[in-house]
Amino acid sequence: MKNFSLIGIAGYIAPRHLKAIKETNNDLLASYDPFDSVGIIDRYFPNAEYFNNFEQFTEFHHKNPIDYVTVCSPNYLHKEHTAFALRHGSDVICEKPLVLHNSELDELAELEEKTGKRVYTILQLRVHDAIKNLKAKIESENRKEKYDVNLSYITTRGSWFHRSWKGDIKKSGGLATNVGIHFFDMLTWLFGSMEYIELHAHDRNVCTGFVELEHARVKWFLSVDKKYLPQKTIESGGTTFRSITIDNEEIEFSNGFTDLHTMVYQDILDGKGYGIEAARRSIRIVEEIRLMNIQTQSNNFHSLFKSV
Repeated sequence: MKNFSLIGIAGYIAPRHLKAIKETNNDLLASYDPFDSVGIIDRYFPNAEYFNNFEQFTEFHHKNPIDYVTVCSPNYLHKEHTAFALRHGSDVICEKPLVLHNSELDELAELEEKTGKRVYTILQLRVHDAIKNLKAKIESENRKEKYDVNLSYITTRGSWFHRSWKGDIKKSGGLATNVGIHFFDMLTWLFGSMEYIELHAHDRNVCTGFVELEHARVKWFLSVDKKYLPQKTIESGGTTFRSITIDNEEIEFSNGFTDLHTMVYQDILDGKGYGIEAARRSIRIVEEIRLMNIQTQSNNFHSLFKSV
């Protein structure tokens, strides 16, 4: 049994980590969050300490052996909290995105070397059965010509989204980083590194463009606006639509998401898991998107672009 602490316990994603810690038969000793809506702890670890003061949380770390620190804080704090954990002698499991800037990966890698501790990140689509099977299929085909890929992800968010840190591009990294990072990781895992990229639209509700990878040409569309949902999704009461087609063939991966964090945790505890370098390709893409100018003329527009 390993001892955990968790930073960002009041956040949206924290329950998935609590569930993963519990289901892998480990213990949460303490958590920190400046916001005190943290009653979720009682469902999993009623004996865990909770702090809304970071100095007290730090003092607890000094007095208690913590094997892993789970980082679920806002994106812009990931690097700071990951570095804190490494310096205090703990390995780290950090939510996506691991950092906002490629240079910060280098800083964490140096800190790993100095401390002898490891940083792991949550790249859960890599453990999804449908995506693993797709990767095996692509590798077995060993095609010379590139695949044509269309990725659409629409996940409805209310006004709170834009008024929170998630709506601040300096804190969240923008839509490509905040809601798209897993998909860019999945794409680069399947098809290799980025060779060329275009950005066609980028505002607080929509981010769309084109990226050419080593083995694929990808048109992608990301949005948090419900108006882009397909009619059939709306009619069924759905609020999220995800689709990926490869050479016009739909890849079904809408199910099987509930236990992915637990699977990632188990891999890490088994001595596997994905670290800093695994995150680099997708971090590079989303940082590039954040800095790019809009390209108004292109032959690579996503089919939903005309609706923007």
